Amino acid sequence: MAKKLSGIDRRKARVRRAVKARANGRPRLSVFRSAKNIYAQIIDDASGRTLAAASTLDADIKKANKNGSTQSAAVATGELIAKRAKEAKVGDVVFDRGPYIFHGRVKALADAAREGGLGF
Repeated sequence: MAKKLSGIDRRKARVRRAVKARANGRPRLSVFRSAKNIYAQIIDDASGRTLAAASTLDADIKKANKNGSTQSAAVATGELIAKRAKEAKVGDVVFDRGPYIFHGRVKALADAAREGGLGF
């Protein structure tokens, strides 16, 4: 018997399905937002590998920001993921916001990653 999914799980699956459909071979920039931190990964779905990752738990971001749940911490994480993507030779990605609305910390991370050189 199939398991009944919650609303958040259904929304996450719907967004991820749409993102993968229009990816055209580009890696996926996936965002996870918790109450205290924000995490970003660049994932190659073809090989199932994580190419780059950044979060507010990284030492330099944690030292600069007292709290990991602020927009300034999300901006620092976006800049760091863009820098690490360039090191991994990734230029264009498709943005996967997950079940989160595109505003606040998620939008701040995305805008900072765009300014850092990621194309999406």
